[in-house]
Amino acid sequence: MANPRTAPTAKRAERRRKYVTQAEAAEYLGVTARTIRQMIADGRLVGYRLGARVVRVNLDELDAAMQPFGGAA
Repeated sequence: MANPRTAPTAKRAERRRKYVTQAEAAEYLGVTARTIRQMIADGRLVGYRLGARVVRVNLDELDAAMQPFGGAA
């Protein structure tokens, strides 16, 4: 029988945050890595630093940064 403390559950998987590289974030949105860097620089996205050079972006925050426009109001 699986240990309930270590057995993966759907709820735990949903809460787990997923961090991706700037290049992966760019591919996800269909933009360039430069656009992702600009979005971090101007505050539209939060970058998470790991060491001196490694920067990651949270996919949930990337989705939240999307703004709807047009269409019926």
